[in-house]
Amino acid sequence: MTFGHPLLLLTLFLIPAAFLAYRIAERRRMKYAIRYTNLEVLASVARGGTIRRHAPFALFLAALAALCFAVARPQATTLVPQERATVILVIDVSRSMDAKDVKPTRLLAAEAAVRTFLDHAPKRLRVGLIAFAGIPSVVTPPTRDHELVRDGLIDIASYGGFGGTAIGDAVAAAVQLGQEAVSGNNLAALELPSKAAHGLVSILFLSDGAQTRGDLLPLEGAQRAKAAGIPVYTVALGTPNGTLDFGGGFGNGFGGGFGGPRRVPPDPDTLRAIARATGGQFVEARSSKTLDRAYAKLGSKLGRKPQKTEVTYAFLAGAAGLLVAAGLLSGAWAPRFP
Repeated sequence: MTFGHPLLLLTLFLIPAAFLAYRIAERRRMKYAIRYTNLEVLASVARGGTIRRHAPFALFLAALAALCFAVARPQATTLVPQERATVILVIDVSRSMDAKDVKPTRLLAAEAAVRTFLDHAPKRLRVGLIAFAGIPSVVTPPTRDHELVRDGLIDIASYGGFGGTAIGDAVAAAVQLGQEAVSGNNLAALELPSKAAHGLVSILFLSDGAQTRGDLLPLEGAQRAKAAGIPVYTVALGTPNGTLDFGGGFGNGFGGGFGGPRRVPPDPDTLRAIARATGGQFVEARSSKTLDRAYAKLGSKLGRKPQKTEVTYAFLAGAAGLLVAAGLLSGAWAPRFP
């Protein structure tokens, strides 16, 4: 928290001064206490004890502290939606995404996480969707119509017709799509200066395996994102012991036509390196709950920018409430003589 007028925080010295004045008044009151011979009445008056006697003044001090903070104009930093912000969602739809180590399957868990992301994202955030296996394909261009993105998830598995996992190419395709969203057309995207998309475009990239094909290596794709000023937030989905039965199929992109169960572990090291190189963040998701929480958090973060907001009203409201409470307690607990 910051303050518009920090020097006015010196008014907080009023609190120890008020406490000292209260203690002096208490001692003087005890010094000049009157004699009263009816012990039963005195006992009924003193029944409240120390807490009741001092509680109203404690609330008054708290109210005074809130007022001192209020005059200093406190400001809280919050995340607010950013105009023209774009997030490109990239999802691996290769054959290994059918593995069931993440329930119900890796792909279905990823689809559910994207829906969670859209639930938490700003309404005016432009969201694009890319699916990739051996080659990347644009499922939905960047749009503020989030229902179109949801509809694109329905047939996203059909984009995995080319076997393999081309991570580097997919990152590069997401960078180009993000630049097109900033420039408004394809030709201008190729001529954008370095860092032109900084702060306007982010990439949320999910994969469950290591690169097996493609023209660009993963870090070559990351360098394109870094040059454009686009952070890549990566998610490694799956468990190290995840397996998939390929059933004797051919052309699956895993280097052979032999069937039977095969381990399909994710590659967290590569995805972590991409995030680190581009200024993004890395998440390792070994369950659908972890994945869903990560996408909910990123949905509340991406497409927003920090902004200072004055919260003086909150301190004034708190001070008013404390003063009312102090007054009510003082009246309710005040000693009364018969």
